[in-house]
Amino acid sequence: MKTDKKRCSWATDDILIDYHDNEYGKIKSDSNALFEKLCLESFQAGLSWRTVLVKRDAFRRAFLGFDIGKCANLTDEYLESLMQDETIIRNRRKIFAVRENARAVERLNKEYGNFFRFVYSLKKPEQLLKALKQHGFVFVGYTICESFMQSIGIIEAHEPDCYLYTPSGQVI
Repeated sequence: MKTDKKRCSWATDDILIDYHDNEYGKIKSDSNALFEKLCLESFQAGLSWRTVLVKRDAFRRAFLGFDIGKCANLTDEYLESLMQDETIIRNRRKIFAVRENARAVERLNKEYGNFFRFVYSLKKPEQLLKALKQHGFVFVGYTICESFMQSIGIIEAHEPDCYLYTPSGQVI
């Protein structure tokens, strides 16, 4: 375990420290990476983030690398088969939300050019939640939106004594 730097209190083991140091709060400019992050935040609802991180490779396999176009075309049969996949979180609503949200991203891309431009144009969780719902996203709520915005660097979420904390309160 890395102990040379002061980190957020939740970074308690190697998996969480690696995520904290290399991903958390960092801007993601790739739309597929943003889509993956939003999907994983939805899967995390009610569970620990560590649980999601441990299963992330399995999620990537199950959801074809979170390629938006491929996820938008997943069949009911395929999504139902994922309910038997013990390597992922098997919640039917969350699994089917991946397809619906991929389709919503495709609609957004037509209006905004790309998911990145859309996401980073919003600065508050309530704005993001309202916009996502208006565009047909499912299984998203305020807490998911807030966590998502923190994890991708829109909202500063590092603790004040963490070496990655930005005093301005916002990364962008």
